[in-house]
Amino acid sequence: MPAPEPARHERPAIDEAALVAARAADRLLAAARERGLTRWIEFFETVPELLRDSALKDLRGVAVRARSAYGPKDSIRDALPADLTEPFLVALDRLIKALAREAMERRAET
Repeated sequence: MPAPEPARHERPAIDEAALVAARAADRLLAAARERGLTRWIEFFETVPELLRDSALKDLRGVAVRARSAYGPKDSIRDALPADLTEPFLVALDRLIKALAREAMERRAET
């Protein structure tokens, strides 16, 4: 039987990275709402909450899905300014890296 997954608060680096990303997503969502960007409002509507509340096992999927907003053909960068989009991208990448480190450490323990 595998070891139970730790709670988010037991992994403060991951929790903090997710919360930073959630705050950046809040800013993107607010800007999309101000500009009436329906496509991006719908895309980001649940992202901040998911980044705040998802379990460790679900965070990677949330982050990867959110990162898909930076697609080669359809990108949030085309709709909102860099001072909003780039901090979110950096925060997502930090979160994904923190999750990868956690996964490697857990594999090393077994």
